[in-house]
Amino acid sequence: MATSNNVQVSVLGLGAMGSALASALVKAGYATTVWNRSPRKADALVAQGAQAAATAGDAIRASGLVIACLLDHASVHEVLDPLSPELAGRTLINVTTTSPAQSRELAAWAAQARIAYLDGGIMAVPHMIGRPGSSILYSGSADVFHQYKPMLDLWGTSTYFGDDAGLASLYDLALLAGMYVMFAGFLHGAAMVAPAGVTAGEFAAMAAPWLTAMTGGFEGFAAVIDGGDYTVEGQQSLEFSDLGHLLAASSDQGISTEVVAMVQRLVQRQIDAGHGKEGFARIIESIKQPG
Repeated sequence: MATSNNVQVSVLGLGAMGSALASALVKAGYATTVWNRSPRKADALVAQGAQAAATAGDAIRASGLVIACLLDHASVHEVLDPLSPELAGRTLINVTTTSPAQSRELAAWAAQARIAYLDGGIMAVPHMIGRPGSSILYSGSADVFHQYKPMLDLWGTSTYFGDDAGLASLYDLALLAGMYVMFAGFLHGAAMVAPAGVTAGEFAAMAAPWLTAMTGGFEGFAAVIDGGDYTVEGQQSLEFSDLGHLLAASSDQGISTEVVAMVQRLVQRQIDAGHGKEGFARIIESIKQPG
């Protein structure tokens, strides 16, 4: 197992997230080299005990383990393609946000270049790194994951999804999809009550416990979906879930209906197909089969 006494690690990319990851390593006693296109971003980490590299190549040569936390998929190739001979025989853990297809492409590129590769999806914001609630999802090389797990656990709860390098990204983006739609729903609600003189803060105090309680329904929806029977008793029917009243109330308040209309379209598609008596979870079929 990797420990802070026997691992030298280099972090490429010192944006807010890359800096948080590197800082956690330095504080835990790992010999950490850092590099960023804008060198001044390394100053705070150097003050903590990190070594600054003048070039990405210098950073790679300093360590057997390289962490890439760059802007996007294109920037990973821009930085690392010219340095693939330097990376050969080393380990690359890429936590840059990429799509599943891009993660798989990077894994194939790494294999061709003889680089051990692990892909990561960070389910946290920078200030959460190393604190309760931080979670990082991984897929790719099992050997890399298990070898460096004690180090990875410094950043947050580490979960491994298998050797398909795209799975961590897939889970990451799927979870973010749920988050952003939930956020949009909250903001729609805040916009609805604003004309009545209700502040967003007042609405949040009501919405947070309500939405938290409603997440308890996920397991029930999942059981119905996995069972494939949307007629199971106890479900709220699609006909009952018609959101016409929400659309009308939103229009009356003078706000956009886009957020609620999206859900209404998914509901209506199943009703039109003759499934109005079945449960709300059936709208997943509208999502899985667009149009």
